[in-house]
Amino acid sequence: MPLDQNRPFIPVHIAVLTVSDTRTLANDTSGATLVERIEKAGHVVAERALDKDDAGVIEARLRGWIANPAIDVVITTGGTGVTGRDVTPEAFDRVLEKRIEGFGELFRMLSYQKIGTSTIQSRAIGGVAGGTYLFALPGSTGAVKDGWDDILVHQLDNRFRPCNLVELMPRLQEHLKPAAE
Repeated sequence: MPLDQNRPFIPVHIAVLTVSDTRTLANDTSGATLVERIEKAGHVVAERALDKDDAGVIEARLRGWIANPAIDVVITTGGTGVTGRDVTPEAFDRVLEKRIEGFGELFRMLSYQKIGTSTIQSRAIGGVAGGTYLFALPGSTGAVKDGWDDILVHQLDNRFRPCNLVELMPRLQEHLKPAAE
């Protein structure tokens, strides 16, 4: 997919959340991989955190970051499976104003090419809330690489053609503005 080199690159500010009952920031390879790729692409890691698999805790973190005008995008890793402790999509459901259905669909399609039917166990999800993009990726390092390298690095680059999510950012809160008379 082509980049329009005539357009200036616009770095976005991205918060990274790892959801895990077992990892720490010291051994969080998925979160570290995501941070590395975000910075390599020229974006800013605005915040990084690790929270337990608890929908209320995840929701509170998401709401805080959505309310922070210094954060444009939130990417989580972990908690998207189907076990009893995997509750990241449920926390997303509590905060999202709009889903980006194609994100999860595309993630699973790309993942299928690498891990086959095991991809049905992923509940990767994307959406928008309060003018902030939110994306939930599975917790494996491979899934983080797939989600970033194959989807997000392109959609979070305003030079990506024919369209990208960055150029829509100024319009994400149009529904909150009073109608012109």
